[in-house]
Amino acid sequence: MAKSLYETLGVSENATPEEIKKAYRKLARKYHPDINKEPDAQEKFKEINAAYEVLSDPEKRAKYDRFGDQMFGGQNFSDFARSQGADVDLEEILRAMFGEGGGFGGFGGFGGAGGFGGTRSHGGFGGFHTPDLDIRMRITVPFIVSVIGGKHHITTPEGESFDIKIPAGIKTGETLRVRGKGKSYQGRRGDLLITVDVAPSSEYERKGIDLYKTIDIPLKTALFGGKIKVATPEKEVTLKVPQNTKNGQKFRLKGKGFPDRRTGAKGDLYLVANVVLPDVESLPEDLRKACEEKLPA
Repeated sequence: MAKSLYETLGVSENATPEEIKKAYRKLARKYHPDINKEPDAQEKFKEINAAYEVLSDPEKRAKYDRFGDQMFGGQNFSDFARSQGADVDLEEILRAMFGEGGGFGGFGGFGGAGGFGGTRSHGGFGGFHTPDLDIRMRITVPFIVSVIGGKHHITTPEGESFDIKIPAGIKTGETLRVRGKGKSYQGRRGDLLITVDVAPSSEYERKGIDLYKTIDIPLKTALFGGKIKVATPEKEVTLKVPQNTKNGQKFRLKGKGFPDRRTGAKGDLYLVANVVLPDVESLPEDLRKACEEKLPA
């Protein structure tokens, strides 16, 4: 999807607000009518200001990112602006497009220099409205699915049911986009935006990209060592327990934790020992008596 407002400011579509502001200031100084006397400087200056008005506002930028140059009838922004005439009121047009009543952050003062001082009406643009074709919904996924990923069956508010792919490393509050599953309008179709909640787990605790799980270890195994089976998010593993394992002691399984979707790194899984004491009344009498006499106070 073409997005020529970014080209107008000479920045990428992933530019930060600081990069956009820096590019705007540089171009505004270059094409200001009081400084640049080239024939097309005045028109260029208007385009730069209009582009910055949209891309510096998070809500307007998000709307433009969604629809791109379709908002200008498929033209790039420069051609669109110039086709409106020399005295075009770009503020009026963009206000109609983005459905807002706010001004251009103080740039109206350049009207005398051919900036935004025009008052001419622009036909159909006064009633221009691009409907929001996206559908939004919220789902809750099991904790284990957030760790290893998987499929999740959903039914949209429109009644359509299908499976979606949940990526490993999804976190509460993140949004998944399913292309072409939104509303239809004049041959176009929006997207389905799914905000994800991750269900809490009674078995695991996440700290950053590390996972923690408490495991029961029999007293005999803790004292004399041995092996126990432990279920992890991916598979069952055998854990070697050394002699004299203490309650609360941690065992680290490297790379078995939570995945970071941004970096591709994986955290670690820490198994926290819970030494299980036997019921004294269930012990043989001789063993119970020996423990009572021999165990250190």
